[in-house]
Order: sequence, then structure tokens, then C-alpha cells
Amino acid sequence: MPEMARRQALRRALRKRRRTLSATRQREASLKLCRRLRQLPEVRRARRIALYLPNDGEIDITPLIAWCRRRGARVYLPVLQPLTHNRLWFVHYQVSTPMVRNRFGISEPDTRHGAHRARRLPAWALDLVLLPLVGFDDAGRRLGMGGGFYDRSFAFTRGSGPRPHLIGVAHEIQQVRALPTASWDVPLDAIVSDTGTIRPRKAGRSYKTGE
Repeated sequence: MPEMARRQALRRALRKRRRTLSATRQREASLKLCRRLRQLPEVRRARRIALYLPNDGEIDITPLIAWCRRRGARVYLPVLQPLTHNRLWFVHYQVSTPMVRNRFGISEPDTRHGAHRARRLPAWALDLVLLPLVGFDDAGRRLGMGGGFYDRSFAFTRGSGPRPHLIGVAHEIQQVRALPTASWDVPLDAIVSDTGTIRPRKAGRSYKTGE
């Protein structure tokens, strides 16, 4: 099977796997994940945090929003950037932020609201980005949705200069033995699930901490 077809088949299987979780298991996993995230030094230090609203069975990290605000951190949500192919804006998210459904059916701040520069940050200016994964392995490799939005938006992290910490989050059941990779996949600083944390090493190895 060609590599791209293999990645697509794996995406379908893993998305189906996470959608089979009951509401109770989803909620339990969400609370465990958020508890684990709150203990990470990158999360505790961050003051400009981008996260996402869950869709299609993605693990829910929205309980983290109130905690971030209590600590004085600003929360940002990804918005599909208009007129630019597969890139993201990061718009400040508040209770009063007007929300719409984008072309994928995902809730995001209204584009007209986010178009004001004072309401958004360039990707390099974020401290931390929590991004959803379709799959991951114990080497810290990841599988996204396939649109390349995060890869294009954070391609600059391969170079020098300011950059946010990139942490992928997922259900433990989304972990597989080994994942195929692509040259454009942006590496992550860590992957966190409801049962453990994986920190890839630059040399190609990784280590995992559990409960």
C-alpha cells in the first residue's frame, strides 16, 4: 500500500476508535489529561496558550481554560486563515467571543472578529500550543488530520528564533506501535495522553512517564 494511502487508512481507523469511547470514558480521560497537563512546567509557565475545542471524538481539554485564566494566562483558539492555504490564525478566546462553524463543522471565533490584529497573535509569539492528534507512537511521532494546518503554521519551528512549546494531546487508545512519517511533519516537544507523557529526544529516542 502506498505511504499516503496507509496514513489515510490509519487515520480512519484511529478516528473510529476514539469515537467508540462512551461519554463516561471521554469525561474521565479528559479530567485525567487536564490533571496531567497542569503538572507540566511548560504549561504552568505559559501565559499565551493556544488550545482547541474538541470535535469528532478528540479528547476534551476545555476544563483547562478556566484554570489558565485563573493563573492570568490568555487563551487562544485556532481559526482557518482566510485567503491563505491551510494555515491558522490564533485568536484570543473569551466568553464574549462570537463563534461560528468553519467548513469542517468545527467551532471557531468568527473570522471577522479575528481579522482585527489586536485580537490575535502570530504563531511564533505563543508560549504553548496544545494540538489534537489522530494517532501517536512511543517514539513521539504523530499523525494529524491530514490537512497540514499545524505543519504549515509551525514550519518555522525547525529554524532558530522564538517558538512556542508544541504539545500533542490524545486518548491513550490512539497510541500505536509505530507511525509512518512525512518530511513535512513538525516534531513535537511532548505528547500527553490520559495515561502518560512522551518526550521525544533529538537523537531519535524517547522516554515516557506514566501515572
